[in-house]
Amino acid sequence: MPISLRVSQEEMSVIKSYAEIRGTTVSDAVREAILGKIEDEFDIKIYAKAMKEHNKNTKTYSHEEMLKKLELK
Repeated sequence: MPISLRVSQEEMSVIKSYAEIRGTTVSDAVREAILGKIEDEFDIKIYAKAMKEHNKNTKTYSHEEMLKKLELK
């Protein structure tokens, strides 16, 4: 699905240079940058949720303890 994006001449110059350095098209560079940013934000939210849960119960287990707990060793 096509979309349009308004950018200044200066921004377009930066985007074109970025695409050229990466050896890709402007469209692919913009798509990858946007999707990468979205993925990063999702990862941050998942991390924050995991840390909140961890802070409720700070007990940690070593690899050996987990194997014993799971009866794998």
